[in-house]
Amino acid sequence: MKLIYPALTVLLLSTSGAQTNESDTMKLIYVYDALCGWCYGFSPVITEFHEQHKDEMEFEVLSGGMITGGRIGPIGEVAGYISQAYKDVERATGVQFGEGFLKGILEEGSAIFTSIPPSVALTVFKQHQPEHAISFAARLQKAIYYDGIEPTDYSAYGKLAAEFGLDADAFVAQMKEDESLKMIRAEFQRAGAMGVTGFPTIFLEQNGQYTVLARGYVPKERLQAALDRVLKQ
Repeated sequence: MKLIYPALTVLLLSTSGAQTNESDTMKLIYVYDALCGWCYGFSPVITEFHEQHKDEMEFEVLSGGMITGGRIGPIGEVAGYISQAYKDVERATGVQFGEGFLKGILEEGSAIFTSIPPSVALTVFKQHQPEHAISFAARLQKAIYYDGIEPTDYSAYGKLAAEFGLDADAFVAQMKEDESLKMIRAEFQRAGAMGVTGFPTIFLEQNGQYTVLARGYVPKERLQAALDRVLKQ
């Protein structure tokens, strides 16, 4: 199973010849996975981009379900790969993986890597504070890849929610509801139907039409340039 997607490409697609401008209804859709190392590297980019453009367009974060089904298993099974790949992410993006992850999770090797609990946590969070979804997604990744929480530690997600003013116990209880699991399965299916095969993938939605701005990690300047080109069409 792959935990990190090293694609560094930008793909611009036309939108059926429709003419658009900045006054059109726009939404940026960020499809990520909490266990995607390149998404962790992209977190500072999308956080800053959101801060710059949140008054111009809506932002939505979708979890893509990178580690599900047969890919779920102890991180020790892929520790050899990750121990090299994380260095590529650090060099390309400037983020740092913390000792809590490198020593406490990766080296120890028994933690079960699964995208489902952190994805459920984000889905539950969006029901309460959708306007802070970008920030919470970034916090989830820092908790995993820097602080070193185990992806299956539900209580840790409650503590993260408490940082945003939510009740930790109520948050964990909602995560464990059947409806929350149904919602995240639907979210995974939606990402797949959009043609997402790697993370991060960034879409711009304008009046029901979708343009791919980026596939894989890109610096903020390239993401901004992609957006500017689309808006000029």
